[in-house]
Amino acid sequence: MSGFNPTLDPKPVQVRRLEVLTGVGGRRRWSSDDKARIVEETLAPGATVSDVARRHDIRPQQLFGWRRERRIADPEPQLTFVPALMEAPAKAERSRPRPARAGRGDIELEIEGVVVRVRRGAEAKTVAAVIKALKAVR
Repeated sequence: MSGFNPTLDPKPVQVRRLEVLTGVGGRRRWSSDDKARIVEETLAPGATVSDVARRHDIRPQQLFGWRRERRIADPEPQLTFVPALMEAPAKAERSRPRPARAGRGDIELEIEGVVVRVRRGAEAKTVAAVIKALKAVR
């Protein structure tokens, strides 16, 4: 007897449709670019891993794993120091009033014609993000 028949009907049941599933079922393959794009979404201000995972129909644990892989493969760049040149303004410039005078402890950076003024109390993460964005534009 090939199957359970609750009616005890001796007629065999005809199979009208049969699907054969082969391979690994339910698994998707994500390209490196897709993983990177999804991980970037989790790094946006106010984003949560659970929301991003739900939006892409994956488990938060999988997304945390991708974030961990990214940190291992692409660790944050180490801080480096650049030479700073400090010079006193020329005598002609000293006598002329400056419209926006930097306060004590302020830093002014000029990178390829772009001036960035860092005020006292600015968060290091914010300043690093601005400099990183400027470098990316070059």
